Amino acid sequence: MENKELRENLHPLGIILLGLFFSSAGLAQSPADVPVFESTPLESKFKFDVEASVPIKGTFDKWDATLTFTSRDLATGVLNIQIQADSVDTGSGMKNEKLKGKDFFDVKNNRYITFKSTQIVQTGHDTFEADGDLTLRGVTKPEKLSLKVTGAGTGSGTIEGTTAFDPKEYGMSSGIPSIKIADRVEVSFAIKSKRISGPPVILQH
Repeated sequence: MENKELRENLHPLGIILLGLFFSSAGLAQSPADVPVFESTPLESKFKFDVEASVPIKGTFDKWDATLTFTSRDLATGVLNIQIQADSVDTGSGMKNEKLKGKDFFDVKNNRYITFKSTQIVQTGHDTFEADGDLTLRGVTKPEKLSLKVTGAGTGSGTIEGTTAFDPKEYGMSSGIPSIKIADRVEVSFAIKSKRISGPPVILQH
């Protein structure tokens, strides 16, 4: 699944991660009692925002994300996100090349940025959290995604989410003269999804 409609008109926030929350292409042959969801690529967005002395904002144009279930229980969901690091787009060719270089994403040696959830919990009527492992530049660390779902329980809706991490923990440095990188990179995403078969996921009300 690829998303090529990510541009600078997104609401400011976000670097990696959820396209995702209700996408499960891998369940094509799942039992009838298992929920199966898919996302809508052209209406889904990934965006990032690097806090620095000179703002660095952009999008990732190529990604794939799935959420698979083994039952209607939300706790059985496993979220997997895979983003092609070299699809980063800031609107500036120079910034793009710097971000792809060894000081940032090092795309030559680390093609993908990935997130795999270890736990998904409902925190409110329409809010959720996904704990999991983020792998960036070959370094894996635990991170958390915060999610807000519009239309939760209806079979169709939008998932908006954010996450943030310290780039230095993943070995990222500025690599750009006179630009100082702060200890925070944010990611935001907006995903359109719908249930294509099976019963709904059981949620708290």
